[in-house]
Amino acid sequence: MQININADKTIDRHAGLDEHVQTVVSNALHRFGEQITRVEVHLSDNLTQKSADGDNRCLMEARVTGYQPIAVSDHAATLHQAIGGSADKLKRAIDSALGRLHDKDKRHANGAVPADAEADADDTE
Repeated sequence: MQININADKTIDRHAGLDEHVQTVVSNALHRFGEQITRVEVHLSDNLTQKSADGDNRCLMEARVTGYQPIAVSDHAATLHQAIGGSADKLKRAIDSALGRLHDKDKRHANGAVPADAEADADDTE
């Protein structure tokens, strides 16, 4: 999994911050293995905008093999909190998306017919 880190001009980007992002994202998404090809991380500090949930923002977008990108963001008082919150949200979003797809594939593999297809079949008799 490739992790690309981008920061706007308001963020003092340094090796320690990059390592922190790499560690948090890798730990949160390790169980998805090779399904994720790339994660884009965008960090910003909205100094000009005051918000109730904090000025620091972390947006993460995961590229999952064969599927649309999944993006989440989190605002927090500190950049580290925003990174952690965003990683947790991304983990849940990917788990949910892949779980739904897995369940759908499982139903089709078992020969299950969707309820609306059964209703259509009843109407033709």
